[in-house]
Amino acid sequence: MSGTEEILRLTVAALMSRSGERQGNLAAGLGLSQAQVSRKQSGGAHWSLEDVDLLAAHYGLAVLDLLAGPTHAVDVLRGAARSLRPDAPAPAPVPAHPVPASPAPAETVVQEPTGPCVLCGQPALDELDGFPQHLSAEECAEAVAAASPAAEAPAAAQAESPPIAEISAAPVADTETAPASPASPAPAAPSSADPPRRGTPAYASGTLIEQITDRVHDVLAEHEGEADAARAALIKTAIPDVMALLKASRVGGRYEHSEFPPTQDILRKKSQKGADEIWEGRPKWRNAALFSAAKKGERIEVTALDMNAAYLSALKAWLPIGQLREDTSGVHDPKKAGVHLITPAEWHHPDLPNPLGNRMEPGELWVTESTLRLLVDCARQGLADPPTIHRSLVSGATEGLLEKLRRALAETRRTALAEGDELTVAYVKAMYSKFVSTIGESSANREIRRPDWMHIIRSKAFANLWMKAHKAHRAGLGVVEISGTDELHVTGDWRAVFQEGRDLNEVKEKDTYILGGKR
Repeated sequence: MSGTEEILRLTVAALMSRSGERQGNLAAGLGLSQAQVSRKQSGGAHWSLEDVDLLAAHYGLAVLDLLAGPTHAVDVLRGAARSLRPDAPAPAPVPAHPVPASPAPAETVVQEPTGPCVLCGQPALDELDGFPQHLSAEECAEAVAAASPAAEAPAAAQAESPPIAEISAAPVADTETAPASPASPAPAAPSSADPPRRGTPAYASGTLIEQITDRVHDVLAEHEGEADAARAALIKTAIPDVMALLKASRVGGRYEHSEFPPTQDILRKKSQKGADEIWEGRPKWRNAALFSAAKKGERIEVTALDMNAAYLSALKAWLPIGQLREDTSGVHDPKKAGVHLITPAEWHHPDLPNPLGNRMEPGELWVTESTLRLLVDCARQGLADPPTIHRSLVSGATEGLLEKLRRALAETRRTALAEGDELTVAYVKAMYSKFVSTIGESSANREIRRPDWMHIIRSKAFANLWMKAHKAHRAGLGVVEISGTDELHVTGDWRAVFQEGRDLNEVKEKDTYILGGKR
């Protein structure tokens, strides 16, 4: 159990003991089952900052200022727990910014954080459109890890933990603002009696994972263990379920994300069944030289590879978070995202698919952030000239906006695969695929209207597939065909290039055939 989780568990225990709250009442107030609360209190499951926000609201301690980020709930609980003991001394004030342990060298410039990141709640050095935030999911994960009491507390501070009765009076270690002191509670040592814990990444919320697995268990119970009936029921409710999961993952978000700001006619369908002006770069390509050789009698052994959970991986894409504003500078700002009117460069690699997809018409076209970043990267590698950017509609952006949702789905899927739980695998697939396909202008999902996100995520899946093809090409494999979001056909020893399996970063063999022969 991490130090942060132990602090949350002890804080909850102190509040319950001081208020006389029964576990069943607490569970009802939090929207959890009594078994879930019991597992969390025994250490068998995670308490999370989302739980703490709900707990504060349940006790009516304060109206949470979500603009302060999810860690604000800990401050609310700290003050509320103290109010349950009027005789308890107030905690010492905490400085607004991290205080270095020793003065910085004269020649070192220390950049002050702009505020708590809107995604993870930890101090961020960058600010986009007025929103303090880290620029990638990796930065968020590193900030969370660096703020862990286990990483910061000195050995002397870990000698012993104060009893639960003292937690309500003593200030909880604020890993955002100051290093842990000897008075701060230390992480509890793992006990051999603790139940084995599944490998949840530090940045994946245990609460979100439980929300998925509990739903599967409940529906399976409703259908008396009939897997096929449960599967049909879960797939039917996949859209509202994933939207509830998105809402839970966005606790502490500082901006409205559900409605797309209008941008004239670029992202609006021309008719009910028509399309807007965005080109996603969907690949559909065959290696003309290899097919020509096969027609002349050459035997070419081909393996069709399947990319796992392509749309789930694509949720990690640069998405705009504010109102899209016009930019005619012709310069790509990597801290922003949106859609761009470009003229692409010519492609001169007949043995490698065009990263723009199978568009044959010359001239200008609107592309998404994912496609533009791929074209810019190709230019950096010397594969083509950079595209000409005529006009952009962009706002401040982040790569981690959907990262909590993505990691919860990915970890649940990984565990289900390891356990042979195909019901949960199918449910997770329905959630992420339906999420991507309905967040634009779909009557099947009335809770969100973000055609910009939909196009960016879909084109990110196509870009990921192109990068797999480029990786195979650089490793000496022959790229035979590429299509859709997940199909790559190659010649040669693909296992020397890609790891085989069903996880996100792995590929699986879909088919083998002789090019030109019967398939």
